[in-house]
Amino acid sequence: MMKRLSRAVAVLAFFLLAEASPAQSTQTPATPQLIAGGPQVLDVQGGKIRVVPVALGLYHPWSLAIPDERTILVAEKNGRLRMIRDGKLLPDPAWISPTPAGQNPDALHFITLHPKFAENQLVYVSYPKHDGDRVTLAVARGRLSGSKLTDVQEIFVADAWETGGNLAGRIFFGPDSMLYVTVGDRDRICCNGSDDNSLRMKAQSLDNDAGKTLRLRDDGTVPPDNPFVGKAGARPEIFTYGHRNGYGLAINPETGELWQAEIGPMGGDEVNILQPGHNYGWPLVSMGRNYTGTLVSDQPWFRPGMDNPRIFWVPSISPSSIIFYTGGKFPQWKNNLFIGSLTQRTLIRMAFKQPSQAEKRESLLVPLQERIRDVQQGPDGYIYVATERAAGGNASDGTVLRIEPVN
Repeated sequence: MMKRLSRAVAVLAFFLLAEASPAQSTQTPATPQLIAGGPQVLDVQGGKIRVVPVALGLYHPWSLAIPDERTILVAEKNGRLRMIRDGKLLPDPAWISPTPAGQNPDALHFITLHPKFAENQLVYVSYPKHDGDRVTLAVARGRLSGSKLTDVQEIFVADAWETGGNLAGRIFFGPDSMLYVTVGDRDRICCNGSDDNSLRMKAQSLDNDAGKTLRLRDDGTVPPDNPFVGKAGARPEIFTYGHRNGYGLAINPETGELWQAEIGPMGGDEVNILQPGHNYGWPLVSMGRNYTGTLVSDQPWFRPGMDNPRIFWVPSISPSSIIFYTGGKFPQWKNNLFIGSLTQRTLIRMAFKQPSQAEKRESLLVPLQERIRDVQQGPDGYIYVATERAAGGNASDGTVLRIEPVN
C-alpha cells in the first residue's frame, strides 16, 4: 500500500513539475499585425527573428509538406491540395479530395512525403471518407508530376466509422520507413452538455481503430512486426491506443523516440512518447475536463498499465503539430521541440536539459495572433508554419509563413 501511495505521490510531483515550468518569452500580446503588410521582425530569447509571408489567402491550411527549396504543398481543409512554387501560390489545385466539402467544409486533413520522394515522387494525404451519415478516416497516395498529383489511389480506410466526432489523421513516416497514422476517438459529445463516456471508450478497445496510432507499410498494408498482429480480437494495424485526438508526430533526434501530440478536451493536452503496444490512458486517465466542467477521469494521475504523458497542459493549448528542429539556420535551437498551438495562437519552443527535464519554454509569434495549424522544417533549414485567423467559417485568411534568423 505504501509503495502504491509513494508511486502516486511521485507521479503527482512529475505532473506538477511539468506544469510549473512557465512559458518564458520576451514577447507580450499585442494588436494583431497584418502579415500581408510584409515581413515582421520579432524579439525572441537571445535575438530576433524575421517572419516572412510566403502565401496568403489560403482556406484553413491544415498541413504542409516541403519537397524541395522551390516547392511547398499545402492541404486546405475544403479539399484542395495547393502548390507554392518559387514563392507563388499556383491558382489551380494540384489535387482535389474525393470527399464532398459540404456546408461545413471538411474534406482534407494532412499530407506527408514518402521517405524516397526524390526517387518515386509519392505524396500521401488523409481525409474524411463518407458512407451515408457515417464517416471515417482514409489515406491515399499519388505521384507528384509537375504541378499535379496524379494516379491517386486510396490505400487504407480506418475501422472508425461514426456519424461525427474527432477524426485527426496526422500521417508521418518514421525512420523505419513505416507510415504512422493517428485516428481520433470519434467522440461526439464536444459541446452538447453530456458527460457520456461510452463512445470514448472505443479508444480502450483493440477491436477498432478509434483513439489509436496506427503503423502501416507504405502501400497501406500491415507490417508483420506490429505489436497486435496475431492477437485475437485486435486490429493488426494498431501501434498504440488510449488516445483522444492525435495531431502531431515527430522523431526525437537525440533518442530516436516517436513523440505524439494530442488535443484533450478542456485541458489535458498531451505530448506522449510512443512505445509499441502501450496504452496512453484516454479516457480513463486524463487531466482534462468535460465541456460541462466535470472531470473526465476519477483517476487523472495514474492507472496501472497506462503510460503518463511526457508533457501536459492545463488549461488547453490545443497542440496542432510538433517538430524537433535539426537544421543549421538556428544553431541555438538545435533539437528543440516546436509545438503549434491553436487556442493560444502561438508557436511554442521547448528546450530540454538531459536526461528528460523540460528546461525552458518560449512562446513565439504571439504578436501575430494567428492560430498555428502546422509547423515544418524546410530543406533550406528555415521553419515554416501554416496559420489561420479564425477557427471556422469560410474565411480564406490562412497563410504560410517562413521564420528566418536576423543576424
